[in-house]
Amino acid sequence: MWLLVATPTLILSGSTGEGSQLVVFFGALAGLFTFTEYFFKYPSIVEFRFAAPFNRHRFVTIFAMVILITLVCKGVFAPTSLTLTVKHWGDLLGRAIDVPYSPVRLVVLMLHDNASVELVEIVRTAAGLAYSISLLSLVIFVLLVRVAKWPSNSGAFNVWVNLPLFDPTGGGDVLIRLKRDANINIIFGFLLPFLIPAVVKTATDLVGNLSMDDPQTLIWTMSAWAFLPASMIMRGMAMGRVAEMIEEKRRRAYAQSDAAQHA
Repeated sequence: MWLLVATPTLILSGSTGEGSQLVVFFGALAGLFTFTEYFFKYPSIVEFRFAAPFNRHRFVTIFAMVILITLVCKGVFAPTSLTLTVKHWGDLLGRAIDVPYSPVRLVVLMLHDNASVELVEIVRTAAGLAYSISLLSLVIFVLLVRVAKWPSNSGAFNVWVNLPLFDPTGGGDVLIRLKRDANINIIFGFLLPFLIPAVVKTATDLVGNLSMDDPQTLIWTMSAWAFLPASMIMRGMAMGRVAEMIEEKRRRAYAQSDAAQHA
């Protein structure tokens, strides 16, 4: 987690000024929080911590977004063969997805009217990379759930430990509530890439423009824009999978009960 937070600063500058010290501080906080969540027995916030590789998959997704967008920004003032290659593929992906009413097109339209051509291009490239990574991550996670039968291969699944924010005793059937929460997460995850640019555009029209000229702002804005919806969809799919496991267990229990009664 510390490396994730520090990566943009390390790649873009490599300096040790006040800004770098702030990055180190926030990176240390993120690392300490993650260590605390996984070290102690009782969970607080992090979900699916004992249902690998759910959280590792999400971390790789956000890390890939951050590092690739950082390389694109690095290539603006210090081009290398690596940064030019990443920018080339980002340009291809961004232009391919930049169609009317697509999330990438909405991100481009989010920019202020007098934005330079160079800024529009780099925002399109960053959005194309981030959104493509999120789609690829979702495809891989679908394969983990449907083909690799996650989380069955991780051993016994403890709902309390892996879903600390979900209260099984909150009222109503647990199965119905899990399916409802899963559907809500998937729906909002699908809509967020379209809603976030519209909300930001409306907010900037009221309080001022969001400056994408700063590389750090561009990196974290585009990463959050693509990662949060993908993370919500993965969470919804994971909760749906847990609901399926509970339903299968109930079905087996009912079948055994019926067999015992007729024996």
